Amino acid sequence: MSATSTDLESVQQLNQARERIMGELRKAIVGQDTVIEQLLTALFAGGHVLLVGVPGLAKTLRRRS
Repeated sequence: MSATSTDLESVQQLNQARERIMGELRKAIVGQDTVIEQLLTALFAGGHVLLVGVPGLAKTLRRRS
């Protein structure tokens, strides 16, 4: 297997993981796809994220027991 095909497989696996994560997040956070995409990009790149915005945009999700 060449390095190119291994790289391609890695990119495909990362894309599949991203799609699964996006699908799960869309269940709880509606209409914020751009924000979710930017958040995932920063996290996958090992960066930091500061979410700032008006109340009610799902910046904080809390589970009730």
